[in-house]
Amino acid sequence: MSLKSFVLIIAILAVVTSISHAFDPSPLQDFCVAVNDSMTTVFVNGKVCKDPKIVSADDFFKSGLNVAGNTSNNVGSAVTAVNVNNLPGLNTLGISLARIDYAPYGVNPPHTHPRGTEVLTVLEGTLYVGFVLSNPGPNMKNKLFTKILHPGDVFVFPIGLIHFQFNVGKTKAVALAGFNSQNQGVITIANAVFGSDPPINDDILTKAFQVDKKVVDYLQSQFWWDNN
Repeated sequence: MSLKSFVLIIAILAVVTSISHAFDPSPLQDFCVAVNDSMTTVFVNGKVCKDPKIVSADDFFKSGLNVAGNTSNNVGSAVTAVNVNNLPGLNTLGISLARIDYAPYGVNPPHTHPRGTEVLTVLEGTLYVGFVLSNPGPNMKNKLFTKILHPGDVFVFPIGLIHFQFNVGKTKAVALAGFNSQNQGVITIANAVFGSDPPINDDILTKAFQVDKKVVDYLQSQFWWDNN
């Protein structure tokens, strides 16, 4: 085997190995309970570890996920997140979850999770869900995948792709979402584009969305509800 072939094989193995890992970095100890100290001067990719000697069972426990979120808002949905910010024992473990409540015809608006794939399970009600693929080739449209989900159904939203859920039933709906990240993040598309602070220059949005400037000004003047 030539040196060039050997180097190529090593490079391929390195890429395959890196892809096979979970999205969050793997822990280097049994646990690393997060220290929620906003005044800390140490910045790490995640959170600083609590001294293992003072860790307790409460660091790995959170109650309240049985309580429905308040869906009396503009979008008719509420997300109750369980992540490293409110369950410090999740730090470095690469997982989190959320309960999502939907009023009749409520929507979890189009959004993305920049740091995690989502797997959604419907517990109650009927949801119309979907996600849109990233930009394809020239003169091609972004492909939309949709499905009607009933209790017990499961659907996956790949990491970073725009997705949504809409309650098509006349009664409330409840779903449970799992993520392969301790803090998957969320970017609600409408809020980010039309409700940023400071606002995006309306000349940019007028050109990008190919609409009249008055339409952009109207959208930027609205209150964009955050259901998280």
